[in-house]
Amino acid sequence: MSNQPLMPEKRHIPSITRDTDKATVSGVVATRDHEIIREWARHVGAEPATGERTFSGPATSMSVADGGASLRFNFPGFSRFRNISWDEWFESFNSHDLTFVYETGEPGEAPNARYRLLPTSELTNT
Repeated sequence: MSNQPLMPEKRHIPSITRDTDKATVSGVVATRDHEIIREWARHVGAEPATGERTFSGPATSMSVADGGASLRFNFPGFSRFRNISWDEWFESFNSHDLTFVYETGEPGEAPNARYRLLPTSELTNT
């Protein structure tokens, strides 16, 4: 895992879709593609979660203030947030117009667990 910050200063992050040749992609990338996000979660063992109260349940003691999206992931051994369904996670992701930013591994390697959820308007994709 890198000691560099996940987000570059200028926030020019390549955007990928499921049609992108993943063998040629490395470094920090952005996506709104639900299948890529699910694939990343499978690789790192992450489960969709929230810290806030939603229609499916109460807030957790680890509540977060992030503009209302409150989306997180639970990782094995670190289940601090309330698990939610992928449908609920993506409903909030879409309604808050977020983009998923993560650090890929080298081509052919699995991604690591570093990620950020940012308003799409804050990014300039190339």
